[in-house]
Amino acid sequence: MVMKSSPNHPPVFTNHPTLIDRTGVVSEPSDYSGHRQRLRDRFLKAGGDALADYEMLELLLFQAQPRRDMKPLAKSLMKRFGTYADVISASPAELAEVDGVGDAVIAVLKTVQESAQRLIRDEIMDKPVLSNWQRLMDYCRSSMARNKIESFRVLFLNHRNELIADEQQQTGTVDHTPVYPREVIKRALELHASAMIMVHNHPSGDPAPSKADIAMTKEVRDAAEKLGISLHDHLIVSKSGNTSFKDLGIL
Repeated sequence: MVMKSSPNHPPVFTNHPTLIDRTGVVSEPSDYSGHRQRLRDRFLKAGGDALADYEMLELLLFQAQPRRDMKPLAKSLMKRFGTYADVISASPAELAEVDGVGDAVIAVLKTVQESAQRLIRDEIMDKPVLSNWQRLMDYCRSSMARNKIESFRVLFLNHRNELIADEQQQTGTVDHTPVYPREVIKRALELHASAMIMVHNHPSGDPAPSKADIAMTKEVRDAAEKLGISLHDHLIVSKSGNTSFKDLGIL
């Protein structure tokens, strides 16, 4: 047994000579350090495909907790939420329910989510979205598909069908979002938009449009057409799939 002490800290007894530094701060055992380095080396040499989902999550968690074994927490998060994407997309309140998750862990996970969304958004912003449709769908899914409440957003396009603004108009409940066609059209005029794509999510996982969705879409389309603004599509995104009103023949 080794005794560690300092002028400002009482003696502390430990069976591991590297667990406590001069300031009395507990540090991780050397096997944790070795594991972390091996995981980093695998990622840097072979990329993310060389790591299981829980290992990728563990690699992220290293940034939040520099002196803890993060494998148990990574596996707990995977067990709680199911997939890597669901962990990253979980709300701060949901993450905080998991034992061992504090502000540092939440900040790291939500930073990753926001970074991913910005990367995709930058790929479609100021570009013709109709010729880059899959990237547009990827962006909508990453930003909305796993939300626990419905939200409604509008993508505003210029005369070249380039994305000039992406704005969330409303949020609602788990199965309903109030949409006001007059406000949608008003905002399009303010932005001098020539076209729009409406998007909302279905937290239930079923991307099929409701009767209210169809009626609201037609109301917006008819009002927009009178002012020379095109409604290209209305997309519904969910964890299980997407629906395009244009593909359904509604628009």
